[in-house]
Amino acid sequence: MRKLKLDELGRPDADTFRASQKIPVVAVLDNIRSLHNVGSVFRSADAFAIEAIYLCGITACPPHREINKTALGATETVEWHYFENTAECLKTLIEKGYEIICIEQTDQSVQLHDHLPQPKTALVFGNEVDGVSEEAIPLCQNAVELAQAGTKHSLNVSVCAGIVFWHFFNILHKFA
Repeated sequence: MRKLKLDELGRPDADTFRASQKIPVVAVLDNIRSLHNVGSVFRSADAFAIEAIYLCGITACPPHREINKTALGATETVEWHYFENTAECLKTLIEKGYEIICIEQTDQSVQLHDHLPQPKTALVFGNEVDGVSEEAIPLCQNAVELAQAGTKHSLNVSVCAGIVFWHFFNILHKFA
């Protein structure tokens, strides 16, 4: 066994990737405070061909040195938009026909492994401390959570995003 070199992986260049078909899923970052988390979400969005990222509220926008540390160039390949207010962002996505799903523990949430991804979905990821904002929850049609067995109540938001993106990619990629 030998480790493959980057040029052996067969990845598209940035221009080819930007022009390629993505899975019909967008990510909404609802007041994410860590720039490293933002960068990591960009990198996972690139890996799983997410359509776009919507940065809301206090979530920092590229270009930024701290975002770039973890994004490793993904801010140049993943489409992104900024909204001052998460609720306005979600209303805009609803008007465009997206199903809004918060990734949150609610009294109506279902486990990720029980959720069948549908095309044209907006996934809302919340603040590292407070989760998805109270203004965003009423605009969500569904809630999904990740099964956990440990003592902590949540995962790091960028880790969570990577897992959820993979789940959607794994099911929807065959239709893209």
